Amino acid sequence: QVQPVESGGGLVQAGGSLRLTCAASGLPFSTSAMGWFRQAPGKEREFVSAISKDGDRTRYSDSAKGRFTVTRDNAKNTVYLQMDSLKPEDTAVYYCSAMSSTLNVRLGSTGQGTQVTVSS
Repeated sequence: QVQPVESGGGLVQAGGSLRLTCAASGLPFSTSAMGWFRQAPGKEREFVSAISKDGDRTRYSDSAKGRFTVTRDNAKNTVYLQMDSLKPEDTAVYYCSAMSSTLNVRLGSTGQGTQVTVSS
């Protein structure tokens, strides 16, 4: 099972950028699609983005499309989420997890998450 550790969050002004990192151990990382989720205070956890095991397919939520970019480096067992043009509504704890090959089902556990706060 993939064990993820998220990092890279912080406080940023609206319009700014952050790059989140998910370092994963466990099963051979290159065999697993990966995804990003987020949970804002008082809201349910929601899907943000996913990437196939080879990095040749990606999927984004409507809110992330055009602003966020997911990539991976299988040599480093790491997935990244580049977030640009951040908005206050992007404020949330961000998590990563293994995903199904269809990029629409979360598999396994997430890490502790990393807090992203966007000020207006």
